[in-house]
Amino acid sequence: MKITMLGWELPPHNSGGLGVACYEIAKGLAIEGLSIDFVLPYSAEHGIEEFNVHGASDLSATQVLQGQFGAYDSASLGCDSDCNHSPSNDLRSLQKHYTKYVERHITRLDPDVIHAHDWLTFEAGMRAKQLTQKPLIAHVHATEFDRSGEHSGNPIVHDIEYNGLMMADRIIAVSHITKRIIAREYGIASSKIEVVHNAINTSSIAEEISSAQTYVYLEKMKQQGYSVVVSLGRLTVQKGLQYFLDAAAQASSVNNKLLFLIAGSGEQRDELIAKAAALGIADKVIFTGFVRGKQWRDAYRIGDMFVMSSVSEPFGLTALEAAGYGNAIILTKQSGVGEVLSNALRYDYWDTERLANQMAAVSTHAELKRSLQDNVLDEFKTFDWQDASNKCRDIYRQHAKQPAGVPA
Repeated sequence: MKITMLGWELPPHNSGGLGVACYEIAKGLAIEGLSIDFVLPYSAEHGIEEFNVHGASDLSATQVLQGQFGAYDSASLGCDSDCNHSPSNDLRSLQKHYTKYVERHITRLDPDVIHAHDWLTFEAGMRAKQLTQKPLIAHVHATEFDRSGEHSGNPIVHDIEYNGLMMADRIIAVSHITKRIIAREYGIASSKIEVVHNAINTSSIAEEISSAQTYVYLEKMKQQGYSVVVSLGRLTVQKGLQYFLDAAAQASSVNNKLLFLIAGSGEQRDELIAKAAALGIADKVIFTGFVRGKQWRDAYRIGDMFVMSSVSEPFGLTALEAAGYGNAIILTKQSGVGEVLSNALRYDYWDTERLANQMAAVSTHAELKRSLQDNVLDEFKTFDWQDASNKCRDIYRQHAKQPAGVPA
């Protein structure tokens, strides 16, 4: 079976969990014998042997992913039908250029199924379906309602998502939370939406777990009895870090030996630094800026507990990664990863008092911390990306038997 997969990023040129999920699913499908052609908006070396990667433009990965053209930059989408500039000018132009590339090459690729990951590829997916009459699978890793947090989001993106989801023959959601959002906000029948949870590559974490520390200062503070709370990800309104800092201040009033490591970059960085100062905890909060590779992994290693404070998190791969590095896990009830992690503490994103109490309790009760860490690590060891790939394969088989006409 031949699959044309449309996505916006792949490791090592990725800005978040989307690229990881796309790579792992495609690799798993290739292992099962499927032929995968993966179309990206940029040209770069990925070192991928399991499937074919095609670059839709001459732009570099850096130009796309660090130039407000990335998978999480929906707020920067500023024009629509009259936007026909060079792909290097703006996100909408790059998106249209990507669609044109797919138009030119889809007949040659000759897929049995078209699999489009998130809104940036939905228009290309719809056009590919029109040209080939092959079934379209729309994979939703995040909706605009998630990305915008408590705000309304970009209306152009809402329209693209709605059209893509309506035209798709089947929709894959990364969690039941996301499935409910799609059904509620876009009026899509629940029967059309299949949940395929993300997973984690457990072997890669196990291989590197003995590496040397990067955060030497924090290691020394831990030797003096301090506990480290870790938050990793983009510094955006979606991630609820304003609430996290409020809770950090409250928890510090209970246990003064708490330190908070916030790893990542984003438009809220300066605002969050100012807020930490205003709360009187600037000496307790460390902002690393953008990190990846060893610095990213060592942020997990130094932690005693990991907090996912998201206002709306479709899944949340970082929580699984943190579990693999031995952290106790605290999640908002609005995080999809909570559907597969049962050994984690939970709270509503706005309930800063509850989060503060949970962080204070984990940091002051050694048995509670050890129990949470051990149990979630045991859970972590059961995850396998191949399960997600196999579910996608089964969905393909259901739809490849019939021509793409009226969406199922």
